[in-house]
Amino acid sequence: MSVLSIQKPNDSLPVIFDSPHSGSWYPDDFNYDCDLEALRSIEDRYVDDLFAEAPDHSAALLCATFARSYIDVNRAPDDIDETLYEGYWPDKDYGPVFPSARSDSGIGLIPRLIRPGTAIYARSLSPAEIMNRIRNHYEPYHDALRTLLEEAFYAYGQVWHINCHSMPASSAYPQNNIRMIGGEMAASDIVLGDRNGQSCGQDFMQALRDHLDAQGFRVTVNDPYKGVELVRRYSQPTRGRHSLQIEINRSLFMDEETGEKRRDYETFKETITETIRFCTAYAQTRLTKIAAD
Repeated sequence: MSVLSIQKPNDSLPVIFDSPHSGSWYPDDFNYDCDLEALRSIEDRYVDDLFAEAPDHSAALLCATFARSYIDVNRAPDDIDETLYEGYWPDKDYGPVFPSARSDSGIGLIPRLIRPGTAIYARSLSPAEIMNRIRNHYEPYHDALRTLLEEAFYAYGQVWHINCHSMPASSAYPQNNIRMIGGEMAASDIVLGDRNGQSCGQDFMQALRDHLDAQGFRVTVNDPYKGVELVRRYSQPTRGRHSLQIEINRSLFMDEETGEKRRDYETFKETITETIRFCTAYAQTRLTKIAAD
């Protein structure tokens, strides 16, 4: 099975959507020791489908097919949990590891936990097993995204990358500027993340926020999610390389208990398609094609 899916229309604008966490393929060598349905609960289920109309609106769409719990492409490749593998890590062959606070929490490059107290494995992984996942799944995804972005930038001198995710309703509450509804804190419907202004130009960020506000969504910026590796690595807004993370509250389109789509799923999907149209129209009004014929 291919580790990724790429759809790039012939008339592609320099707008790339990617869904790194919507994959539902659990490779045979995963050998997890937890309940599959519990493991599936951390998928960004349906996000690939929500953005499926992107190619019809002259934007490329990249999706991972493998589960994020197998290896998470939205982490640095050296963010490896030292409690997860057995024996000595062969630095000379594989390079050093630099675990972050995410690895310490069990959600690094190779996740160790579904949630606090719920382990994925009842065993240790070997360094070779980890490197196999990096080489055969992580690197191909990043190579594909890098190629899409570089081709777009070469042709137009600018590129807009929208990194697509979903968030549990329980994790959608902002920490700052809390809004109240009926005396209770209001969760965000959508969170836009640009790493506090480091990964995306403010014109695009504000325009997209205004568009989503006009659609009736409660939108927050960088709270509680700012964006991680996939927007950090490929962005340089001062040179026209814009990367923005979008997190969508799962309760808007699915039943989080059963994993089933809501009855109004297709209506909600159309609002996402309108957002795709907005992004491509925004880009089209700001382009000058620069590549030689």
